[in-house]
Amino acid sequence: MEFMRKIIQGFLIFILGIQLNAQELNCTITLNSDKIPGSNKQIFNTLETSLNEFVNQKRWTNFSYKPQELINCNLTLTILEQTGADFKGHIQIQSSRPVYNSTYLTPVFNFKDDNFSFKYTEFEPLQFNENTFESNLVSIVTFYVYTILGMDADTFALNGGSEFYTKAQNVLVQAQQSGYKGWNQNDGSKTRFTLIDNLLSPTYKLYRETLFNYHLKGLDIMSKDKKKAKQNIYQSVLTLKSIYDSRPNAFLLRIFMDSKADEIVDIFSDGPRFDTSKLKDDLLRMSPINSSKWDEIK
Repeated sequence: MEFMRKIIQGFLIFILGIQLNAQELNCTITLNSDKIPGSNKQIFNTLETSLNEFVNQKRWTNFSYKPQELINCNLTLTILEQTGADFKGHIQIQSSRPVYNSTYLTPVFNFKDDNFSFKYTEFEPLQFNENTFESNLVSIVTFYVYTILGMDADTFALNGGSEFYTKAQNVLVQAQQSGYKGWNQNDGSKTRFTLIDNLLSPTYKLYRETLFNYHLKGLDIMSKDKKKAKQNIYQSVLTLKSIYDSRPNAFLLRIFMDSKADEIVDIFSDGPRFDTSKLKDDLLRMSPINSSKWDEIK
């Protein structure tokens, strides 16, 4: 009953923590340089501090966010290579949002970007200009901030994230002539280009509809009506199956499963029961890599 306990406990609002300088995000940025030889890691400490200040102190929207409304997210930058001022590695992006009337935080976005390289000199100011490309590091971080804001908004209102996705797309357009990978269509199928192109495409409107129904009509009513909540979440997953039927290799399906697989197992292994045979079959077809997890659904 662990998952249901997480959902039904707590109060109407869970205070995520007050940060006086925070605007919209409660973001923790961590820089891992363990793969880089040498004992002097001061440049990485400086960069980590600068990135945290850049993301958490900048005002990204025109909306007023209360302390309890700040969006929780984590950016983990792993540096694998350094040649002078040139750095290469990968960045992991994770975000979550609170479930109504509980202390439970549900994962919304979980993605690892392997097209991560940039130039940086210690104490270099991190500044973003929406009309020009100045820094690949700043552009990548800014792109994912807007993507996080968009996905969070999509969980509260149908297509609520469009404004932020458009801003992320603008970052992408400005960066496309930079020569860095991940910004262009020919850079692969699991890139920033593919991500924002799919999120804004009418072809994948059911994905964004799923984000809304799964969270607002599913998880957010769990404390009031567990059976209806599970049914709505079940229907949301079935909506994803319609995407799979026409585009079995859809990038957004992988994004969803990377974020939600463990949670789906928890939801349907606990509380009011109903026939999950079709659900398990659909999940197995959409995400066979998680077959051992789907087997846990009762």
